[in-house]
Amino acid sequence: MGPVKTSSSTARSARVEEMRRAERARARRNRILVVAASVVVVAGLAVGGVVLVRSQSDGSDGADGSGKKDTAASGDAKNAAKNSAGDSGHFTTGEDGVRTWQGKLSRTHVTTPVTYPMHPPVGGNHNPVWLDCNGTVYDKPVHDENAVHALEHGAVWVTYTGAAKKADVSALTAKVQRTPYSLMSPYAHQDAPLILSAWGHQVAVKSAKDPEVDKFFATYVQGDQTPEPGAACTGGVMR
Repeated sequence: MGPVKTSSSTARSARVEEMRRAERARARRNRILVVAASVVVVAGLAVGGVVLVRSQSDGSDGADGSGKKDTAASGDAKNAAKNSAGDSGHFTTGEDGVRTWQGKLSRTHVTTPVTYPMHPPVGGNHNPVWLDCNGTVYDKPVHDENAVHALEHGAVWVTYTGAAKKADVSALTAKVQRTPYSLMSPYAHQDAPLILSAWGHQVAVKSAKDPEVDKFFATYVQGDQTPEPGAACTGGVMR
């Protein structure tokens, strides 16, 4: 990738600032929706409890009264418990070292743990709640499933192992903290000390001063690869 022009940086900054204003408005709306949804859920649980008791008393011998279990429903439950990323394909590596996933990256929301074919993951089935990514730095490992949702919103995820130099970790921490739509966390099981990930893209860098760091941020923070551009990076989870 070539150098980032000043005009491009200015336009990107303006776009990010505009998205941050929109994001704050969405956050306010989300709080209202959460309260309303909570009321509906409580009411639904109460009704569901009554229905469950009745169904157990009326259908204790099976859904059709024959004493046989619904094997199809049981199979669906087992499959749901074994959720995987739903991804297929492989990485190809460009001349700049950026690895791009060639194939399918699923986007189904799941509430169970996901097994990803790459580490850190760059896409796939993920938790319905995103990880806060408004320049957020985590000092402990985070859940892949929430982080992948943040990538879907256009965030860049910086990860590092215990082998990373403290100076590089500090420099990248500062960069993330001043960059909306980015996040950072330790990640033990990755192939390099420092890795940057976006939806469908990933690169290992030698240090915080590696030119690829600025290029990757400039290209992939709310970049063209983003499945849900402008989606919120706040109001999710922080863990």
